Amino acid sequence: MTINPRGYDFLKDVDVRLSVELGRTEMKLRDVLSLTEDSVVTLDRLTDELLDVMVNGKTIAKGEIVAQGGRFGLRIVELAGERAAEGDA
Repeated sequence: MTINPRGYDFLKDVDVRLSVELGRTEMKLRDVLSLTEDSVVTLDRLTDELLDVMVNGKTIAKGEIVAQGGRFGLRIVELAGERAAEGDA
């Protein structure tokens, strides 16, 4: 079976949710309820670690935050599966 590469062009206009995960933590509900405006929550990721870039909850890449025009931006550093593919070569 041969798939026409243009056969999936209609999917390019489907909306997806792209999100970047800075880190995670687990907390007791009492601790969440005691959070205030100046509270600091420690996450499980180190400051020099790449961030997970996800589409609809599935990790597709790793990236880093950059500042661009007074806004946050994202630089893609590694695509998912890229490291494994390089190891196979």
